[in-house]
Amino acid sequence: MRIPKLLAGRRRQRIAYQVAVGLAVCATAPSAWLFLNGGDRIGTVASAPSAPVAVVFGAGLFDGKPSPYLAGRLDAALELYRDRKVEAILVTGDNGRISYDEPDAMRDYLVAHGVPPVRVVRDYAGFDTWDSCTRARRIFGVDRAVLVSQDFHVRRALALCQAAGIDSYAVGVGEPHDVTWYYGGLREIPGAGKAAVNALLTPDPKYLGATEPGIAAALADAARG
Repeated sequence: MRIPKLLAGRRRQRIAYQVAVGLAVCATAPSAWLFLNGGDRIGTVASAPSAPVAVVFGAGLFDGKPSPYLAGRLDAALELYRDRKVEAILVTGDNGRISYDEPDAMRDYLVAHGVPPVRVVRDYAGFDTWDSCTRARRIFGVDRAVLVSQDFHVRRALALCQAAGIDSYAVGVGEPHDVTWYYGGLREIPGAGKAAVNALLTPDPKYLGATEPGIAAALADAARG
């Protein structure tokens, strides 16, 4: 009588183990996909190829000004612009309420550091990475770009912008490994799963709307010299 019970117990353990392994594979597969997807399309400002547009993703404000992490992204975009690797900069972030406006703060920062206002285009509905990427393509007409974000986020940004139809290269901005850096890294674990779903289904962003001429105007200004 004991042998069947023992075998049944072992069978349950084996099934539980197989389920645990399956769940672990499902949890890590999106992160592995992001890692493998990057290839040689992730680097630094120095290694970045020329492209018409740099896309800078929002990263929070402190008292209405770019957070240190966001300032790091904007500084990298400034380098790309000054090195003449890009001609226009699309700043995309959250303006879901009147009291919080990432795109205007990002634009003000770039203009204060010498970028002509016409060369900085704002996307007020970049509520997450997918929205920023698909709106860059569908609303602003970006088809080739250098993406700028922190190093823990650029693989997801690259995969999603490529899924949105943008020929992309990503610049990863290095930061001290502080609490914010570790928190950002942890967020990428569920973020990878969401990215895989977005890349597969390519849903509409939260807000779509009509096309906007800002990038075309910026590039036309660049062509005039």
